[in-house]
Amino acid sequence: MVASQVDEPLTGIARVRDVLRRLYHGRTPGAVWFQTAVIVVDLAIIGFFIVTPILAETASFLWIDYTVAAVVAADMVARLLASTDMWRLLKKPTSWVDIFILATLLFPQALANLGFLRILRLWSLAHSRALLTPLEERGLLQWREPIVAVVNLVTFLFIVTGFVYTFFFIDGSGIGGYVDALYFTVTTITTTGYGDITLPGTAGKLTSIVTMIVGISLFVRLAQAVFRPAKVFFECPECGLRRHEPDAVHCKACGHLLKIPDDGN
Repeated sequence: MVASQVDEPLTGIARVRDVLRRLYHGRTPGAVWFQTAVIVVDLAIIGFFIVTPILAETASFLWIDYTVAAVVAADMVARLLASTDMWRLLKKPTSWVDIFILATLLFPQALANLGFLRILRLWSLAHSRALLTPLEERGLLQWREPIVAVVNLVTFLFIVTGFVYTFFFIDGSGIGGYVDALYFTVTTITTTGYGDITLPGTAGKLTSIVTMIVGISLFVRLAQAVFRPAKVFFECPECGLRRHEPDAVHCKACGHLLKIPDDGN
């Protein structure tokens, strides 16, 4: 009786969820190809978000915008169905980012001034299991922090560029104005400050100050991630702490004896 219930084939929504779970979280060749395709599509969408300020005035913008909205919505629904705990997934910051991005795509006219925040999807992608799982499988988790630091810096760079272009380069529409906004952002973040392009008024000065402070902090964080001694990622069986010193014998959180494998093992 019990065996027949266990062997009963999945039907309806359960079958769909099972297939999606295998595609999004499985490690079979087919699942890996699917996950790679999802990452490629995500990167293409992020590219669209970066150039959105330039494309916003073109005739085909709305068609592309709503197509991207459909793809993002389908991906969100699929990930929810593939999850074993939908509510927990919805409470994650990455899900909030995706919901906000979807809102800007569905209402591009009403939320036009917030469109530059769509680049946050790059941050969301960098913190997803889609990128972390392959690193973990190949023993390359030591590159996790440098990758995340680079993504954080690039995300901030294009968020500030979009903000500056949207609110300070109103008359400089097109690629010329966007390049000027990007040029200003890079010179400000790097504290080069040539002074040939400046933002007017008190709001411009405050924007420059925030950009310099946050930009320098992200540069320092990137330098720390690249040059400081790499941590070993090994989960403590007692408390679950995963980051340890390469020569650690005991867990620094709970003191449990660790048996971290050597690189040659």
